[in-house]
Amino acid sequence: MSETLKLAKDLIARRSVTPEDAGCQELMIARLEAIGFSVEHLRFGEVENFWARRGTDEPLYAFAGHTDVVPTGPESNWKYPPFEPAIDNGMLYGRGAADMKGSLAAMITACERFIKVHPDHGGSIGFLITSDEEGPAINGTVKVVEHLEARGEKMTGCLVGEPSSTARVGDVIKNGRRGSLGGKLKVRGVQGHVAYPHLAKNPIHLTAPALAELAGAQWDAGNDFFPATTFQISNINGGTGATNVIPGELEVWFNFRFSTEVTPEELQQQVEAILDRHGLDYDLKWELSGMPFLTASGELVNAAVKAVQTITGKTPQLSTAGGTSDGRFIAPTGAQVLELGPLNATIHKVDECVSVADLDLLSQMYEHILRELLLSNRQ
Repeated sequence: MSETLKLAKDLIARRSVTPEDAGCQELMIARLEAIGFSVEHLRFGEVENFWARRGTDEPLYAFAGHTDVVPTGPESNWKYPPFEPAIDNGMLYGRGAADMKGSLAAMITACERFIKVHPDHGGSIGFLITSDEEGPAINGTVKVVEHLEARGEKMTGCLVGEPSSTARVGDVIKNGRRGSLGGKLKVRGVQGHVAYPHLAKNPIHLTAPALAELAGAQWDAGNDFFPATTFQISNINGGTGATNVIPGELEVWFNFRFSTEVTPEELQQQVEAILDRHGLDYDLKWELSGMPFLTASGELVNAAVKAVQTITGKTPQLSTAGGTSDGRFIAPTGAQVLELGPLNATIHKVDECVSVADLDLLSQMYEHILRELLLSNRQ
């Protein structure tokens, strides 16, 4: 059993359902301190975080990730108990195996091997670890980044261990993510009897043409790195539960996943112009979850691509697809940000699992990236 597999199993065995850490970070900290990292415990609210650094020189390349996992659902539905890691036919089962305790284990063991051979490496290595990624994400990475920024400590680059791969480990590297802008729309009408529509004002009827226009609009054409911005309605609620009552109010929740070709302000203005044009009486609350970010090129991209090519013999695809990640909090500092991790086929699902062999390959990729980035900086 490899060191990466042993550590992954130890992490999975800790019931760290967000925002609980359940001792995962202490386990990681002990391994990092043993190889020369200085560690800061950073608790914000009920969330445990830590920042670890080895070295004082630039450049500073960091690993980032989270120890918290999503709830399991009924544990009776699992093939194996979700917090009792099990190996079956070369797969490691357990909540967090792919998202992202397997990546955390690979990061640690990659550093252990790298530092054993190269204790005098150039630059610095960092670890930014939170237990708030799967939750509200308000007392985790964003707060640690603010803490580092306040004292002028900046990452040159950051590798996030999110499960980026699709068919084989390393086939996709996320070099950016789309932004996420949500809206909660409330349209007011006049409640009444369905038999007397002239005495009522049906907000569903009034809003439907506007929603059709929003759903059919082209917001931008995307670019070489991002697909076109998309608009999706996620919830619609109206009515009293009776079949003979025209509702007095309609609620619609929607979301934009947007590219770098458009700003949140432009999207807001376009939406409100459409609603106004349809003469709706409405309230609209906006929530910006994250801005789009992109690392189109640079040392980190080059190192990651070369690492995958060296370890697997295949060239990875650079992609900005998928949801948001904590990379959205790190990229605004000016750091290069990439995501490289195991297959994402089972994340958040019952019987989440990861290939045992892939964990070792991932650890080798991380080690190769460190060599590419830091050995050339030795004095």
